[in-house]
Amino acid sequence: MARKLGLALFALFSLAVILTWAAGQGWFGAHESMGEPAAAERGAALRQSEAKALREAATGIGVWKPKQILFGDLHVHTTYSLDAFLFSIPPIGSEGAHPPADACDFARHCSALDFWSINDHAEGLTPRLWRETAEAIRQCNAVAGDPANPDTVAFLGWEWTQVGSTPADHYGHKNVVLAHTEPERIPKRPIDASRFLVGAGTSPYGLGLVALLSGGRVHDYARFTAERAAVPRCDPDAEEHELPDECIESAATPEVLFRKLREWGHDAMVIPHGTTWGFYTPPGSAWDKQLTRDQYDPELQRLLEVYSGHGDGEVYRSWREVEFDAEGKAVCPEARRDYLPMCVRAGQIIRARCEAADLGAAECERREQEARLNAAAAGVAAHRTVPGARGTDWLDAGQCRDCREPAYHYRPKSSAQYILALGNFDDAEQPPRRFRFGFMASSDNHYARPGTGYKEVHRRGFSESLGRPGGARGPIARRLQPPVEEPTLESRPFTYETPSFEVFETERQASFLTTGGLVAVHAEGRDRAAIWDALERKEVYGTTGQRTLLWFELLNPPGSRGRTVPMGGEVEMREAPIFQVRAVGSFEQKPGCPDDAAAALGPEDLERICKGECYHPSDQRRRVTRIEVVKIRPQREEGEDVASLVTDPWRSFGCEPDAMGCTATFPDPDFARDGREAVYYARVFETPIQGVNGDNLRCSFDAAGNCTSVTLCPGDAGDADDCLGEKEPRAWSSPIFVDFGGKAR
Repeated sequence: MARKLGLALFALFSLAVILTWAAGQGWFGAHESMGEPAAAERGAALRQSEAKALREAATGIGVWKPKQILFGDLHVHTTYSLDAFLFSIPPIGSEGAHPPADACDFARHCSALDFWSINDHAEGLTPRLWRETAEAIRQCNAVAGDPANPDTVAFLGWEWTQVGSTPADHYGHKNVVLAHTEPERIPKRPIDASRFLVGAGTSPYGLGLVALLSGGRVHDYARFTAERAAVPRCDPDAEEHELPDECIESAATPEVLFRKLREWGHDAMVIPHGTTWGFYTPPGSAWDKQLTRDQYDPELQRLLEVYSGHGDGEVYRSWREVEFDAEGKAVCPEARRDYLPMCVRAGQIIRARCEAADLGAAECERREQEARLNAAAAGVAAHRTVPGARGTDWLDAGQCRDCREPAYHYRPKSSAQYILALGNFDDAEQPPRRFRFGFMASSDNHYARPGTGYKEVHRRGFSESLGRPGGARGPIARRLQPPVEEPTLESRPFTYETPSFEVFETERQASFLTTGGLVAVHAEGRDRAAIWDALERKEVYGTTGQRTLLWFELLNPPGSRGRTVPMGGEVEMREAPIFQVRAVGSFEQKPGCPDDAAAALGPEDLERICKGECYHPSDQRRRVTRIEVVKIRPQREEGEDVASLVTDPWRSFGCEPDAMGCTATFPDPDFARDGREAVYYARVFETPIQGVNGDNLRCSFDAAGNCTSVTLCPGDAGDADDCLGEKEPRAWSSPIFVDFGGKAR
């Protein structure tokens, strides 16, 4: 009897193990479908009214024969991205699947974009998912109407998601956007960075147990990860065209990524983004190493994303997150009025605990200094060196105090201004190597919602903000946060080799996530080729989500006979350049959605995809309040101090309260006297509004201006809290590059 009972128990145990393993392998889940877009194109009447409004605005501000200004989003994720899939699983997220077809419908009918691209993380894409992505984009374009005058142009692409554990091996994230969609004109597979993979290392038994207990989307997630794990890695030494279709291709550095794209030979563009986002970027990271001959390709890398749903990455600051001694060891810098390093705050927290325990001044001083060293050495995991510290304990440590909507844990030596100021002097007999990026913005939305910044609503879904009071709940949700620990009286060292969500500080991040930006192009037409041409010549600009109209040009290039040089252009001259900026404010939005969107999607999808709020312009424009111009003089010798080369603002012009817009015309008399190249770009501001996380940490300040307490997003209202705060909608022109007596490469 006992033997039979033992055999029965063993059989049950074996069955449980097999079921758990099978669940972890995704046997009970469904393959993530690409979906099918709505069959209706966007109404022609809306496009005609937009074109008419542009002509009237351009004429009103004195623009003669304007190109079309088209708005798009070149940074969009669907649940084909592993992290986006995770966000769709209760209780992390509550919306379920948002496949590529949803992104198409949102771009067309919710945000009414002129163009967009899909950029799911290559680290989660199998060759099968890549083929389905390409087919979904082709289906989206098939609904666009006349190819010469489409309602929306959908571009194909992916994200190369590289994360290093030290400044030396960190290159960051880059979106690859392809000009074409036909099978014979695109790579057979995306190229990942292989360094960082959400969900990597998860045991099939652990995941299987969670799937059996939770059901639903967790089974689908197990299927998703198992499909990825089943595909072998490509031979890294083989030529691109010799590789089999079914393998995962990787590039560990930009050099390898660029080489592989050149070997494919298809028209492509690589757009760095999130450069200052310190969530994953190690403290002390700098873009100098990406200006070397090997890591630099100006033909592929033409544009830089200066703003997204992860905040602003434009401005340079001279403070440092950490410093390094002669041996390369991280050292904690002192606090400044405009910056509180994480390592300094770590010491303050430990000292306060020590003093509360009455351990004596000398001992508390020792522990404070030890905490500083441990936090400085821990990189992005500085918060893990102080057990029991919560997000509110860190106040505004690590954040740019005088930036507008800054990226979380700001990294100034990866900012747009720093990047444009750099020079590389490795080739002594050649002019210094330069980055000459055009500026753009996009959303980085992970809910298949391109262009969400048209209204400051729906923090959950229109931004990446997922935070909840008390932290994440459930076994999968807890994987995105460090463990809850009891406070200790001493700091501890913390090291890691592979970055992961458990390493990163997530609790305060929700306070820095916005509804995202847009990229605008000055194009000769609405079709794919015209948009691509504008992107390649860098006649583009970025906004914080609103549709500001912006023109920036050099009026007096030599030998021009009345022709001007638009934003993104390069020119060589010796006399004083004269510039002109013209800007017209965006339209105020009406609530709800236009009738065309409701008719195309139907009530259920209008709510599921658009959340009941669409781009719905009134006939009233917001006021442009001021125009600022930034001037940067790139380094002309190695080691030249960048802070002295960036003048922000160099010129500032207040604007009259005129709905017709604002114009500023100005020379630079110092250019000829300085005798060195210069870079100029315009920044335009609209009337302040209430925006999602416009006030970030919502600090309370003492009389000296120190942040003494924070209200993290969301507050007590939880998911209903849109975390609104005042923000100024902005737009950034691409720079104009003016050389003096010679042209940099």
